[in-house]
Amino acid sequence: MKSKIPVLTALIVIATLLSIPANLAAAPSPKPNFVFFLVDDLGWMDLGCYGSTYHETPNIDALAKSGVRFTNAYAASPVCSPTRAAIMTGKYPSRVDITDWIPGRGTDNPKLTTPEDRDNLALNETTLAESFRDKGYQTFYAGKWHLGDEGHFPQDQGFDINKGGHHKGSPPGGYYAPFNNPQLDDKPDDRYLTDRLADESVAFIDQRNPDNPFLLYFSFYTVHTPVQGNDQYDDYFTEKAKSLTGNAEPIRERDGLTRTRQDNPQYAAMAKSLDDNVGRVLDALEARGLDENTVIIFTSDNGGLSTLARIGPSSQLPLRAGKGWCYEGGIRVPLIIRAPGVSQAGLVSDTPAISMDYFPTMLDLAGYNLQPKLHKDGESLVNALQGKSVNRDTLYWHYPHYHGSTWKPGAAIRVGNWKAINFYEYGETELYNLKNDIGELKDLSQKNPEKLKELLAKLEKIQKKTNAKLPHPNPGYKEN
Repeated sequence: MKSKIPVLTALIVIATLLSIPANLAAAPSPKPNFVFFLVDDLGWMDLGCYGSTYHETPNIDALAKSGVRFTNAYAASPVCSPTRAAIMTGKYPSRVDITDWIPGRGTDNPKLTTPEDRDNLALNETTLAESFRDKGYQTFYAGKWHLGDEGHFPQDQGFDINKGGHHKGSPPGGYYAPFNNPQLDDKPDDRYLTDRLADESVAFIDQRNPDNPFLLYFSFYTVHTPVQGNDQYDDYFTEKAKSLTGNAEPIRERDGLTRTRQDNPQYAAMAKSLDDNVGRVLDALEARGLDENTVIIFTSDNGGLSTLARIGPSSQLPLRAGKGWCYEGGIRVPLIIRAPGVSQAGLVSDTPAISMDYFPTMLDLAGYNLQPKLHKDGESLVNALQGKSVNRDTLYWHYPHYHGSTWKPGAAIRVGNWKAINFYEYGETELYNLKNDIGELKDLSQKNPEKLKELLAKLEKIQKKTNAKLPHPNPGYKEN
């Protein structure tokens, strides 16, 4: 009689082997880490990968080649605080009632009385950081915050650690030590602020708990004024500027002047330092074996500062105007996303994207359900990362305030390739087709009155939907 033990053993072995793939398939994959780079005032034309030949940004250019570079990406506002609120909440600035930089500025004898808005991001808003922290992510913040004073700092809005985020929009001590930042202790070896914030970011990567994923939000103060380049690059860019040719005469933009050529050595040195420190963080991820499981998002809070009562420090041509304006120069921004295993390396996407999209995109990439009641105005860009379409064709900007760029209260809307701008103070409207006229040089409002009417009707509808406050005539206004 033959023993049955070998048969039984074989059956057990086979059953065990068959169970292994099922167990492996059921094991949850590790959640991706996120590094979010937000640069202050970086314009669409300020990087080499977007066309700058004077500024030098090799690390960011390499990031673009390894990820997806968006050509139709926008900030939610032409100024900083509203865009920062939109990123944090996934909502249009008008929904969270932050429509001007905090605290904003008045103007003498204004023709219009502009709306009062909040001077902080309400604590009852669920932020991007809170959402990810509640899911077990470690959350770290470095740099500019500008969304409220004490009680409304990053650590009050979902970040476990805050290095340098407080109420001011520009570095209180400038870019050279001592920094005089109430949320960043000065160190004896401090020198340049951008370097120090990168030091803190790399330290977090080293000191984090390796058992939990992380969100590292690096919000650069640079390239915001004061324009103080890292002086190790001053001589190099001063010499480089001497070789530039072509017209450098400014362009008149109503009451302002727009710079027409990138030739400011200190601004270029700021951009170079930005690039160096983006590279340092990316190198730290790679050295620690984290790069293949870390999503990188790189963008700006508004267009470049090119238009002022005097000329600004950078040029965004062929885009019109700059920070503070609802022309493309004030709202179109760089956007690069690298999501390993998802994004298509080297893809250039013309999909329209805007600040509110990052919240749902990150949830989507992490494998979480979207939360449309939170990020009401954002759309996931995951399809765009793979060369597919995103189901949205309308974006709008509401800036009913006066700004130092000489902008007067107004709003804009883009539907497909058409864009309308409503200037409240001037009582004028303009219409452009961005596909044929990215520089907004040919106003088509007279030739296409029905299209203008259609866009303005949509603008009014979305303003009402998002609780936008409008300016009204100032009864005390005196004609000059």
